[in-house]
Amino acid sequence: MRDDNCIFCKIIAGEIPSRTIYEDEDFKVILDANPASKGHALILPKEHFANIYEISEEMLAKAAALAKKLASHMTSVLDCDGLNLLQNNGEVAGQTVFHFHLHLIPRYTGMKNKDLLNWTHEEFTAEEQDEICQKLKSC
Repeated sequence: MRDDNCIFCKIIAGEIPSRTIYEDEDFKVILDANPASKGHALILPKEHFANIYEISEEMLAKAAALAKKLASHMTSVLDCDGLNLLQNNGEVAGQTVFHFHLHLIPRYTGMKNKDLLNWTHEEFTAEEQDEICQKLKSC
């Protein structure tokens, strides 16, 4: 199912460009357009679920397995020192796009965004984002 008013559904459908690092029949994984760190990615289920309350347990389990696979790959490729998994549900919890998604946020020693819930976005050039995207596509 798709929500025609959902930006992530439009990205999944290819109506809005994105930097895709992984895709299979159930998920599309893209670099976040407003990253908290180098390599910040989003796991998007291709089916529309507004939040964790709507997603099936089977699809949630698949998302978790994919997050584990990508976390290992990202740590190796990006040489990060750690990685946060973040998933918000509801506006009060920081959810701004109401399509279930899981953030994978590589963390680096000495980075400026130490407070995960109150981060400021970092800026990367299109070329830097393209390079990061190419590195992460090999998963």
